Amino acid sequence: MLTVKNLSFSYGGPAVLDDLNLQFRDGVITTLLGANGCGKSTLLNLLTKNLAHGSGEIVLDGMELDTISIKSFARKAAIVHQKNTAPDDLTVERLVSYGRLPYRSILRTGMDEENRAQVERALILTDLTELRDRRMGSLSGGQRQRAFIAMALAQNTKLLFLDEPTTYLDVRYQVEILRLVRRLNEDERITIVMVLHDINQALAYSHDVVGLKDGKVAFQGKPEEVVTAQSIRTIYDIDLPVFRTDGRLCVMAV
Repeated sequence: MLTVKNLSFSYGGPAVLDDLNLQFRDGVITTLLGANGCGKSTLLNLLTKNLAHGSGEIVLDGMELDTISIKSFARKAAIVHQKNTAPDDLTVERLVSYGRLPYRSILRTGMDEENRAQVERALILTDLTELRDRRMGSLSGGQRQRAFIAMALAQNTKLLFLDEPTTYLDVRYQVEILRLVRRLNEDERITIVMVLHDINQALAYSHDVVGLKDGKVAFQGKPEEVVTAQSIRTIYDIDLPVFRTDGRLCVMAV
């Protein structure tokens, strides 16, 4: 369980996050929504130990986040950032193997049977086994993103953070990545917390959504219960119709 209690944060000026209280349910996909500058990226950076938080608490599995070492955290949670880089000549399999670093001793070189098994599992889950020997520089945008997700999966955690995983991808690869996210949640029971800009993608692929506005929680819950024309106006300052089609909740974002 991941819980945020009375969390506030600033970069030295006005508060970027102001007294946030959130609970991320285990076993579901939760998406953070909100306009640019609302605090989504800051919150994600705090949840993933990329920033030291100010006042309040972040609790993961009953432990204060700031008491968990980086190595121990990497055994509990994995992160795929919005912008990922890797040497062009690095193979997919070698990149994925870096996900095993939290489990490897600095005194040992090479990969033992368990590490190799987890790398193989990650390649299979992301449909990359046939691309294992390809160089990163030769991959499409969607293939590269799957490779970085595979590296995160190699950590064998049950909590995965994704920072705008569909950014810079055309619609085919966006859907491919989001279907992979859903499959990982349903088949592997991985809890996923992600940031998305596309409202309709968030509604289609999330069990819970969190709407942020000026560093505060505007709403949190199941999309069908909290997403309305009014709540969309609250976080985006624009009037957009919210409706159902073929049983799906949608926002007319045109």
